[in-house]
Amino acid sequence: MATKPPAGDPVQDAPQVAPPKHAAAGLPAIGHTLRIAQQQMGVARTARTLLKVNQKDGFDCPGCAWPEGDKRHTAEFCENGAKAVAEEATLRRVTPEFFAAHPLADLATRSGYWLGQQGRITHPMYLPEGGDRYEAISWERAFAVLAEELTALASPDEALFYTSGRTSNEAAFLFQLFAREFGTNNLPDCSNMCHESSGSALNETIGIGKGSVSLEDLHQADLIIVAGQNPGTNHPRMLSALEQAKSAGAKIISVNPLPEAGMERFKNPQTPLGMFKGTALNDLFLQIRIGGDQALFRLLNKLVIEAGGATDEAFIREHTHGYEEFAAAAEEADWAETLTATGLTRPEIEQALAMVLASERTIVCWAMGLTQHKHAVATIREVVNLLLLRGNIGRPGAGVCPVRGHSNVQGDRTMGIFERPAPAFLDALDKEFGITSPRGHGYDVVRSIEALRDGQAKVLFAMGGNFVGATPDTEVTEAAIRRASLTVHVSTKLNRSHAVTGRRALILPTLGRTDKDVQASGKQFVTVEDSMGMVHSSRGNLTPASPHLLSEPAIVARMARAVLGAASATPWEEFERDYASIRDRIARVIPGFEDFNANVARPGGFRLPHAPRDERRFPTTTGKANFTAAPVEYPRIPEGRLLLQTLRSHDQYNTTIYGLDDRYRGITGGRRVVMVNPEDAAELGLADGSYTDLVSEWKDGVERRAPGFRVVHYPTARGCAAAYYPETNVLVPLDSTADTSNTPASKSVVVRFEPA
Repeated sequence: MATKPPAGDPVQDAPQVAPPKHAAAGLPAIGHTLRIAQQQMGVARTARTLLKVNQKDGFDCPGCAWPEGDKRHTAEFCENGAKAVAEEATLRRVTPEFFAAHPLADLATRSGYWLGQQGRITHPMYLPEGGDRYEAISWERAFAVLAEELTALASPDEALFYTSGRTSNEAAFLFQLFAREFGTNNLPDCSNMCHESSGSALNETIGIGKGSVSLEDLHQADLIIVAGQNPGTNHPRMLSALEQAKSAGAKIISVNPLPEAGMERFKNPQTPLGMFKGTALNDLFLQIRIGGDQALFRLLNKLVIEAGGATDEAFIREHTHGYEEFAAAAEEADWAETLTATGLTRPEIEQALAMVLASERTIVCWAMGLTQHKHAVATIREVVNLLLLRGNIGRPGAGVCPVRGHSNVQGDRTMGIFERPAPAFLDALDKEFGITSPRGHGYDVVRSIEALRDGQAKVLFAMGGNFVGATPDTEVTEAAIRRASLTVHVSTKLNRSHAVTGRRALILPTLGRTDKDVQASGKQFVTVEDSMGMVHSSRGNLTPASPHLLSEPAIVARMARAVLGAASATPWEEFERDYASIRDRIARVIPGFEDFNANVARPGGFRLPHAPRDERRFPTTTGKANFTAAPVEYPRIPEGRLLLQTLRSHDQYNTTIYGLDDRYRGITGGRRVVMVNPEDAAELGLADGSYTDLVSEWKDGVERRAPGFRVVHYPTARGCAAAYYPETNVLVPLDSTADTSNTPASKSVVVRFEPA
């Protein structure tokens, strides 16, 4: 049977620490998966649900965006995917009686773990102005409150419409259509905080802000470089693809400040031999200092050019622009500076170079370890330079692979969730719906917080996610949110954002991926786009947690009817009734989605076109792939300070906390830990097991403090430290962001340590 949620917050003041693991998955992953699933769903529901995850006739995992191959395993999910499904398909319920018993002041003291463990929200809830707790509200009244607030704004640009990466293509398309018909491009999304840097760099260099590889490419690669990424925790099914690549002869280089168990050895639970023995994945581990990646790739590029005959001259001549300027900049790369920036040794870099030169087909994968720095965009451009030098874009087994975190974050952007939309997209949208979309750029996440703080925005509507928990500079963000006149969250479960509200607040409970979606025309399905551009259907199979839930498309459609009224000629009621009608409109607006309904009906879905991959055609401003030559940057760490990166534990997905353990890193029973290299700890007088306050330092002179962290001596790179978010988001200054992308620099936080 499923278990009840915790009545009180667990004590986290004495986490236990053991040596880190050197292998991921295997029997422990199976045991942990089944235990969590049984606690949330019970035995029968666990079997009925997990066997449908990522199947062609099932539902897409609400976790990461890693793709599935054409041939599926019976158990096509990982440990963390199963946790995500179990949390959504839980039998626990958050009813109006729960809110009556827990005033807002109480919810605000609870941890994210406790809030998430309470279960699925069953009714729309309303916090009136001056009220001390949420109360049940009818859907009709909820939409009336929305209409009151939105129509009373002095400008549509005083509204913010945020999107989480879980939102389906259909809901995302309707959401951006409503926002633009309402009159604003204020469409911040979770991509602003993660892979915006990737999109900025890739759009400039290859003409499309998406990865260029497929699963089949990974299986055919000679060399795979995994930089700034921890697949074992954040994208565990990627380990299977790396294992298959290794079996075909590929070499793997891991570039990361921390050793990660999944990259050391993968014990594949799908096979008996894999489960017990496993496969060593890393051929070379480059334990780089935080933020040193651009310097590393710049030096590698210089050495490739100097190798003689190592560049693909025909490709460079026919398909690229800017080589001479780039080569001149690369020539300036300096060994001494690179060793300082990276913390690596000359033999390590020379070994990496030899592997690059020996590879005819190279893929570079990356995640937040590259994207959340001031110089993130320049770093990713340098990665592209390496691939362009040897013609490794637009050939099988080669290309760029930004590994997206949330299951439809890429699809949401494809559907138009973007504060800086392309004019061609708006032209197509306006032509299809007979509207006039605004052309001025809207607010991204950071600028949305600034607008709330400065009184320039008054309504925040969040389609999923945990806006407060995911964003930087926690105290500033929460103060900004509290200045809003209305905050609205479309949610399945509770999180911190429900406890930090505007003067009025709404919680609109919605269907999850696991839930059946039945509308007036019959049972519906939605679609998602994975990290490699495959679009496929998702069909839930469970009875919804409550009869009082609405789907995301239905919520948007009813909001639009309430707010826009008879002045809108858009068929919102038809869109709610039959999602196929939404897909018909998407097909006429967004290139690559022609015959959308017919194509997505095929088992496994269809692949979107990608000009650089498919044709070696680069739709950039020059018409070619662009070499770039940004100055090399890396963080300088003042004496007596360390550079902190925020990261996830293994019992976590984004801001959702499944448990209090980080099994692979040997940490159990608590999350307020800071991992410090033992040599750095000795110099700073930080004993293992001692407690410290983390204080970040930024040019504004404001003290940002995260108190009470247990020091863990850990094999991080020298000069570097690591701790979990969202607990450490308080340390990230709101205006510490990446150039161009404006992504919070959550991987580059200068901190000092003070006694707790």
